[in-house]
Amino acid sequence: MKLLAFDTSTDTLSIAVGRGSGLGLRQWQTTGVGGAQASATLIAQILSLMQQAQLQLQELDAICFGCGPGSFTGLRTACSVAQGLAYGAGVPVLPIHSLLALAEEARFAALADLPTCQVTALLDARMDEMYAARFSWDGAQWSTTQDSALQRPQDLQWSASVLAGNVFAVYGDRLGASHGGVAGVRQVVALPSAGAMLRLAPGMLAAGLAVDAAQALPHYIRDKVAQTTAERDLDKARARAAAAATTAP
Repeated sequence: MKLLAFDTSTDTLSIAVGRGSGLGLRQWQTTGVGGAQASATLIAQILSLMQQAQLQLQELDAICFGCGPGSFTGLRTACSVAQGLAYGAGVPVLPIHSLLALAEEARFAALADLPTCQVTALLDARMDEMYAARFSWDGAQWSTTQDSALQRPQDLQWSASVLAGNVFAVYGDRLGASHGGVAGVRQVVALPSAGAMLRLAPGMLAAGLAVDAAQALPHYIRDKVAQTTAERDLDKARARAAAAATTAP
């Protein structure tokens, strides 16, 4: 299996290319500045990793991207680049929930001692709010036990064995304060990663979750009502640049 994955939903850009699967998976990864700044380097870094992996975009089984929730501008960038690359290469896209990628990164990096677990994934949404979702790991696959939502830190109601995310330094002393706090609950600092997306992708592809490039859409929770003309033009330019990159020598 040949896969490209990238996430721009946070301030950290994560990109990975994978060949193979399971224990035979080989990965090429890089990180950089994400969110609103990701558009400046995303396509160039993708092409560099593809070259290192000796892969052409047309050879990919799918282009995986973090569909959100997260940075509004970052999600628009991810979707437009995924669409442009997929259109140009003629391959499907696989939208992956950024909070699920966060939960998988936490499990892989810090929870090897737990054969099963429930993880509440938390991302700082700014404006004194968090993106939150809960997932259950049965030892082989993930399932969603609570859909993503916006929550104030003090209103967090946890029923999971693990909290994971990037909110602890900012909201740590307020988490769940309205419900007695979260003392004694395991906390793992983690972000969505493209490596996590590569691990999630085979099962999701087998489940038929890949879609046509036109359906590479962001998952917004705190939605922006409308784009400005300049923002729409910028999205179109990103898509054109990504499509052109697939035919560059």
